[in-house]
Amino acid sequence: MNKVFLIGNLTKDPELSETQSGISVCRFSIAVNRRRTGEGEQQTDFFNVTAWRGTGENVARFCKKGNKVAVTGSVQIRTYETNDGTKRTAVDVVAEEVEFLSPKPDNEAKTQKKPTLEAFDDDSDIPF
Repeated sequence: MNKVFLIGNLTKDPELSETQSGISVCRFSIAVNRRRTGEGEQQTDFFNVTAWRGTGENVARFCKKGNKVAVTGSVQIRTYETNDGTKRTAVDVVAEEVEFLSPKPDNEAKTQKKPTLEAFDDDSDIPF
């Protein structure tokens, strides 16, 4: 079974693009802190994440650098060759689910109207 669950912060704004066939794909990276062992310095791992279709569109729409997310998905290892002929290996996470863990910014929360008691003071429309 190939399953990974990571919680971390976006290291830069997500990048949304489309394949030649028109499928949305979002690429972003997250910084994940390792569990501390003893008195040592906090260590961080960086993961490249790919989210497809609606999941990727939502990440691109609602996330930005610094936001905390939980990613559930699978690990893919790929090899490639650089221009100078050097072989490289890359580890990518393909997201199945991305949960947004950062609270909404204050300006978004203020723009949403909340009902007030004054809206309920007029009871003339009540049939009883």
